[in-house]
Amino acid sequence: MTASIRPATPADVPTILRFVRELAAFERAPDAVKASEPMLHAALFEAPPAAEALIAERDGAAVGFAIFYVTFSTWTGRRGLWLDDLYVAPEARGHGVGAALLARLAGIALDRGYARFEWWVLDWNTPAIDFYRAKGAIAQDEWTVQRVEGEALVTLAGRG
Repeated sequence: MTASIRPATPADVPTILRFVRELAAFERAPDAVKASEPMLHAALFEAPPAAEALIAERDGAAVGFAIFYVTFSTWTGRRGLWLDDLYVAPEARGHGVGAALLARLAGIALDRGYARFEWWVLDWNTPAIDFYRAKGAIAQDEWTVQRVEGEALVTLAGRG
């Protein structure tokens, strides 16, 4: 059976958090998840929402999810869609679930008039990289991610 994709509802928050934890374990960072159900509920369903979520189902069971939000490019003068997380449970991989999630996200970007659909992927995750390349994604290797967090963030803000 093909995956069906639907917008997440507040009742999906426990499933989303479970999937986030499974994704973190897969990405070799199981202790990195600090999110809680109340935090995810607020981010996804309280005004203004920080992000949106999709749930992938097969045979009525949730088997994957995607979390995304709006970006903006001064170069295009238009909004874009940033995919923060995409996860498919191991038992559902290879059955078109990831492809269905990506297709729905691409459709959302087009329907909303966005210029771009972007995300990052860990450089060691070759199955995902190969999958994304097969879908037409192009690596932006000339860009590197920069992050400031924790004490460095406090210091940068001049509050330390």
